[in-house]
Amino acid sequence: MREFTDQEIVRREKAAKIKELGLDPYGQRFDRTDFASDIKEKFQDIPHDDFENRNDIVTIAGRIMFIRKMGKASFFSIQDKTGKMQVYISINDVGEDVYTLFKSADIGDIVGVTGKIMKTQTGEITVKCQEYTHLVKALRPLPEKFHGLTDIEERYRRRYVDLIMNEESKRVAFMRPKIIRCIQNYLDGLGFTEVETPILTTLLTGASARPFITHHNTQDIDMYLRIALELNLKRLLVGGMEAVYEIGRTFRNEGMDPQHNPEFTLMEAYLAYSDLEGMMDLTENMYQKIANDVCGKTTFKYLGYDIDLSGKWKRISMVDAIKEVTGIDFKQEMSVEDAIALANEHHIEVQDHEHTVGHIINLFFEKYVEETLIQPTFLYGHPVEISPLTKKNPEDPRFVDRFELFIAGKECANAYTELNDPIDQLERFEAQLKEKDLGNEEANDIDYDFVEALEYGMPPAGGIGYGIDRLVMLFTESESIRDVLLFPTMKEKN
Repeated sequence: MREFTDQEIVRREKAAKIKELGLDPYGQRFDRTDFASDIKEKFQDIPHDDFENRNDIVTIAGRIMFIRKMGKASFFSIQDKTGKMQVYISINDVGEDVYTLFKSADIGDIVGVTGKIMKTQTGEITVKCQEYTHLVKALRPLPEKFHGLTDIEERYRRRYVDLIMNEESKRVAFMRPKIIRCIQNYLDGLGFTEVETPILTTLLTGASARPFITHHNTQDIDMYLRIALELNLKRLLVGGMEAVYEIGRTFRNEGMDPQHNPEFTLMEAYLAYSDLEGMMDLTENMYQKIANDVCGKTTFKYLGYDIDLSGKWKRISMVDAIKEVTGIDFKQEMSVEDAIALANEHHIEVQDHEHTVGHIINLFFEKYVEETLIQPTFLYGHPVEISPLTKKNPEDPRFVDRFELFIAGKECANAYTELNDPIDQLERFEAQLKEKDLGNEEANDIDYDFVEALEYGMPPAGGIGYGIDRLVMLFTESESIRDVLLFPTMKEKN
């Protein structure tokens, strides 16, 4: 058992004394009627002298964040989920016993206060305490300089302390669900239905990623935690639901950095009778609705750039974007040998499973173009080899009707005109197996049930996937994915 600090010993002694008084050191139900921000908004504009003739009574509760004890009268502030509220407490108003109880309070304790609204000479809205209720004794002191820690990871490990001490972390935590609710309201308003699909699966499908593997004891089979939502949602299109979306946890067994967490929130949406252009319009409108309705602005500081979400966003094909930067025109027919020679000239390493023109085009994009796409850009026209679930472009079958949304050089969404030809789909799955044999650990399995579903007929459709965490990073102007996850995956402490 660890040794307690001197402060912790004193706090435990105080908790014991509270118990001796017949009080529960860890509290009971408390009927709060008011919140700090609502009180300030309601009373801020009332002149100081007017409070002499008013009798506005409120009941608040929260954590003590500041105490200034001054003999028979004191000031302290308590913090609830909306902010801080100053409290004035006097022995003349609450009595000697209650005031003595208050004087034993420490920063970090949770208390309830009922009192009359007043305004100090400096203009600060304050609750003049008439009833003081001890609720919870904090046995550990709050850190004085939590964000001055040299080990910044402590913020993420002890998120509960971070939320107490850091207004910015609390802002992001409360803003994230507002953003998600805005998305839901937007899609619901377009006639979409939100659904839930399984997290456990027996096949590796829907994306190119390494999975987490678990085991089902009753069936004695290994299973994957899903890496995408796609195929089950498209089954629902076959079933006639026509417009569906899911927001849910997804798992990819990959590294951790400011843009990646092994478990993350993904949203995928599918709309029958739509296409790539329809998904572009949906995305542009959805981002702008979040910007206006949740944030009240359309320009955001993100990853060091001023990002402007207003107006029409740039739309450019992958090969045109590569040509703009390198001068190489991959629209021209070329052999694999020619493409490999170009890669060698530009010092691009090509793996065995990447010996196709399409893969090499993608390698050129990743090296020369991706990080240059700062303002919102729909990049479309991906090579068929890297898009096994996407409908081929009818004018040039080397490419597919797919786009990725890039903002600040980072991918934020991935959309398709969905492949609904079961024969073509099976051939794409079989090609993925060949890639797996050549060493591509992220290649898909064959989902024969999904091919069977397509044989019943899936309507032409547009589909899109969004990384919700990156979307929230943009709208909260956060630099790291860890800032928008309440409990990010962390390395084990030594």
